[in-house]
Amino acid sequence: MKQKATQALRQGISPSRLALTLALGFAIGCFPVVGIPTVLCAGLALALRLNLPAIQAANYAAFPIQLLLIVPFMRLGGWLYHSSSGQTAMAGTLLHGSSLNLMSQLSGLAGHALLGWLVIAVPAVALMTATLTPLLRHIPALAAAEAGN
Repeated sequence: MKQKATQALRQGISPSRLALTLALGFAIGCFPVVGIPTVLCAGLALALRLNLPAIQAANYAAFPIQLLLIVPFMRLGGWLYHSSSGQTAMAGTLLHGSSLNLMSQLSGLAGHALLGWLVIAVPAVALMTATLTPLLRHIPALAAAEAGN
């Protein structure tokens, strides 16, 4: 069992691959819909053959930031979508009206948050990967794994 755990942690362990894994896990961990990042990270790790424990660790580390960024992502997406300035700040009006109106407003806000997240996440992954790769190359075990690839 211990051997399997060690093997799982070493999967895809070159510094550049691990940097990409951590960057993707952190960026997806900030996805503005709570509960979705875990599934997205697992699917992406399996599809791209990334280190599953590492991507999930980065995902879980990003959880507090995810909660803090939901409103800024909604505002950024609303600004990018050129929606009316009051649409993203209508928390009080959500409670009044029909349930169909509520669902419509919430889906619009979620769409804005997703747009805001996407605009930030793509360059953030590139920047985090470029920053983490040289840092991870200074770890002897990772440098040896890269030399063996």
